[in-house]
Amino acid sequence: MSLGIQGILLAAGSASRFGSDKLAHRLDDGTPIVIASARHLREALPASLAVVRSTRSPVAALLRDEGLQIVECPEAAEGMGVSLAAGVRASAAATGWVVVLGDMPFIRPDTIRRVAERLVAGEVLVAPFFGGERGHPVGMGAVFRDRLEALRGDEGARSLLREHARRMAHLDVDDPGVLRDIDTQDDLAAGRTAGKAPGRTA
Repeated sequence: MSLGIQGILLAAGSASRFGSDKLAHRLDDGTPIVIASARHLREALPASLAVVRSTRSPVAALLRDEGLQIVECPEAAEGMGVSLAAGVRASAAATGWVVVLGDMPFIRPDTIRRVAERLVAGEVLVAPFFGGERGHPVGMGAVFRDRLEALRGDEGARSLLREHARRMAHLDVDDPGVLRDIDTQDDLAAGRTAGKAPGRTA
């Protein structure tokens, strides 16, 4: 089904707001946050890669054991854009990318799969929407390869998404996980009581 669509897991963040190694923190069922994210991505797109700050990190070891290709990005401290660019450069044969954040472990595999399917069908930008709010993962076609490879800083693909907003396919989903990222310990607690936490907008 994927027909050249590459799954990219961004797992090179510093987790400065969390107070500990956020991606290795275990959810209530004992699964590390990053592994829950990775498993959902791989269920939808089995041949996925993960961008990490160091191949010698505990997070890299966890992801390697899960079967993901590991891409090292030592410059990841510069921001998410650098990590995404590294993932795109490492997948030269891809016809598009579905980008999952390592701290969003509650996105359903079917949502990821549906984003990839829309890319295969010819869309160049795809994002899921829950309750009218754009979430993750974002799908981007190969037409944006040069732009993605040149990303720097912490903005990620936000400027690209703003510039091409009219080309974005809206995928309405019944999946609150597309809005629920984990930045702090409080986000985990809020999710237990409310079912979702505030989501990212980029």
